[in-house]
Amino acid sequence: MKVITIKQPFATLIAEGIKEYEFRTWRTKYRGEILIHAGKGVNKKALKKYKHLNLEYPSGCIIAKVNLTDCIKIDDEARKMLSEKNSLVYSSVINDTEWDGYGFKMENPIKIQPIEINGKLSLWDYDYEE
Repeated sequence: MKVITIKQPFATLIAEGIKEYEFRTWRTKYRGEILIHAGKGVNKKALKKYKHLNLEYPSGCIIAKVNLTDCIKIDDEARKMLSEKNSLVYSSVINDTEWDGYGFKMENPIKIQPIEINGKLSLWDYDYEE
């Protein structure tokens, strides 16, 4: 199964269904089930921003399975849509009008028992059995 490594707290926000889009500078044509790997990297500023949610932020492990259903170009129209969805979660993309990239739409998150494994760049494969 495909896997994407994401820094914390964003991996947990996706696993909890709070964050629906993950942002990259590259696009993907892949659609389907994908595992969310919480990387060892942590965005400390963002961690403080979401402290009030009282969530756990494990690292170095696969924590959820989602459906990657779309890949959108981030432009003014997408920024407006993201602002209407959740301006707190998407504020960095909404406010950085110079950033040029893509949003991977993640739907139907299912948290799984954490699987400790090192992450990789881009989409990578893991032999996952439910």
